[in-house]
Amino acid sequence: MADAPNGSKRLELSREMGLIAAIACGVGSIIGSGIFKKPALMASQLGSPELLILVWVVAGILTLFGALSIAEISGMFQDPGGQYIYFNKGFNRFVGYLYGWAVFIVIQTGSIAAIAYIFSDSLGTFIKFPRLPAAWEAISIPIPFIGAMTPFKSIGLKLCTIALIMFLTTINYFGVKFGSALAVIVTALKVAVMAGIVVLAFTLGQGSFAHFTEAAPIAAAGSPPVFLMFIMAMAGAFWAYDAWINVTYMSGEIKNVQKNLPRAMALTVVIVIVVYVLVNLAYIYVIPVSTMAKNYSESYLVAVDVANSFLGKWGGSLIAIAIMISTFGAVNGIAMMSARVYFAMAREKLFFRRLGNVHPRYRTPAASLVVQGIWASALVLSGTFDQLTDMLIFVSWIFYAMGALSVFTLRKRMPDTPRPYKVWGYPITPIIFIFFASVYIFFTLYSDIQNFQSGRAPMINSLMGLVWVAIGIPGYIYWSRKKKKEDA
Repeated sequence: MADAPNGSKRLELSREMGLIAAIACGVGSIIGSGIFKKPALMASQLGSPELLILVWVVAGILTLFGALSIAEISGMFQDPGGQYIYFNKGFNRFVGYLYGWAVFIVIQTGSIAAIAYIFSDSLGTFIKFPRLPAAWEAISIPIPFIGAMTPFKSIGLKLCTIALIMFLTTINYFGVKFGSALAVIVTALKVAVMAGIVVLAFTLGQGSFAHFTEAAPIAAAGSPPVFLMFIMAMAGAFWAYDAWINVTYMSGEIKNVQKNLPRAMALTVVIVIVVYVLVNLAYIYVIPVSTMAKNYSESYLVAVDVANSFLGKWGGSLIAIAIMISTFGAVNGIAMMSARVYFAMAREKLFFRRLGNVHPRYRTPAASLVVQGIWASALVLSGTFDQLTDMLIFVSWIFYAMGALSVFTLRKRMPDTPRPYKVWGYPITPIIFIFFASVYIFFTLYSDIQNFQSGRAPMINSLMGLVWVAIGIPGYIYWSRKKKKEDA
């Protein structure tokens, strides 16, 4: 325990999470719906099986480079909050605060809302959710620069989504052992299901190895160059790999954190790369890339056709169950880990103070978990989480690049601080990650501007993401001034 300002002992989080649980939480939070929803879009962009697999490999390796870079920093500190603490140390409190604010306002809470919504949508394959009359569903409340809130649309599905969020919030409220044990079970189950899909696809899927060399005839005059399409396709892969940073948030509860956290980060990304590549190989074996590209729509899932090839009409039900398992685990992992960021901010006196309280019995950041669950539920009810997360993806990658950059700043600022793990390939590994993150940021901004100018989008999402981050600045001014007065 640490001393509280009034001289009493301040409760700390309990270090009860081992290496296996940390890996399970990491894998569980990464593997959500992306591996089911993105391959068809990427196939329509690339038209080549070789390029499709290459995108998943390259995006995975770049993600691994980012994880290896952050792993060096994670071994230096034991404080809860992970990346938030790293920004404080590598840059300053203002940068750390902006990151924490973005995580709270939508990056993680929006992810919780969006992924939980996909769980409920898949559950809708088996049950019919109640709906309100059309007049109620048509009610919308305009929100400047975002669109409109539709609180009564698909109300049954939304209430199911909120119930899932609050259920998993409750599980994690009662102790990190409960949440991490659930993560281990669900992650093992989701990996087993995906392994089953791969094995059955290659043994009973009636596919062909010739599909691995058959390209789709999508090239046309005036179409974007292959490099640009590759970058665009990588956006889908990066979305599926996203949340790789989340395990750092648990740094206050991992046993032997300075050794286990770097290991957990690296092994988590390696496992996910292997899973994603194998699953995509199974997809291509059964369904040619040309067919994926031709059938692509927002609702089309390659995995359903693959499962239909060896299960017939039951294939869609299997994939719906697989998506439910996958998204359930992802919501649990993200909810558990993200709450530690706001907890750390509150402990630094840069957020609502009560969020820094530790439950006296369960030794969890209970208030932080509850507030996170309530805000994520509000985003679900508003129906704006997809728009908000689209805006903040751009911001997330700015912070990823800065996270890798902090490897250099911390080596200069804190050269004598012990580093149980030093990034492999330094300085090349973090430089490569920073370079490609910068390229990705540039092309995301370029694409958003093009979509806005052509009328395909009502606003430049990436710039609006920066506006949402800037909205938190008055909060920083208020809390930092209050902190100075108290510390004086």
